[in-house]
Amino acid sequence: MATKRKKTIYPNAYFNSVQEITIGFLIKNKIKALILDIDNTLIDYNKNLSEEVIIWAKELQGQGIKMYILSNTNKEEKVKRVSEKLEVPYEHFAKKPSKKGFIKVQNILKMKPQNIAVIGDQIFTDIIGGNRCDMFTILVDPVDKKDYWYTAWKRPIENQLKKKLKKGETNVF
Repeated sequence: MATKRKKTIYPNAYFNSVQEITIGFLIKNKIKALILDIDNTLIDYNKNLSEEVIIWAKELQGQGIKMYILSNTNKEEKVKRVSEKLEVPYEHFAKKPSKKGFIKVQNILKMKPQNIAVIGDQIFTDIIGGNRCDMFTILVDPVDKKDYWYTAWKRPIENQLKKKLKKGETNVF
């Protein structure tokens, strides 16, 4: 009997922002740890981290959710600043969607992939990478409309996929 293969391009869940992700949702889906992207997921183009995101992260951590930042940026200082504000360890220059960074974080967290959620604003890095590692994936809308050039060209494709998600045209949820 053939098993149905998971669609690697679609997330398990889709939210407007990280702040919409609640402890109840994580418990329901057996999530004990979060791998977080930063650029346009937690911070805007100008590297601003909102107080709301800090509160959200602290509340989930206070309820036992482990967090780890996995970023593609090669600008370590930027990742380190967010890491220090959230009191969360990090890896930078991860080369997502490569599995290497996700597996490294999974080993550090000492958890099964099914208990880890990957949260990010990009399908072609965060979601595909997390899905390739059998992790629960959560797509969020970008914090800022402004993008880096290497991300901007992918947004129209991602927006078409998001429309399908919003209309319920996929069976990912």
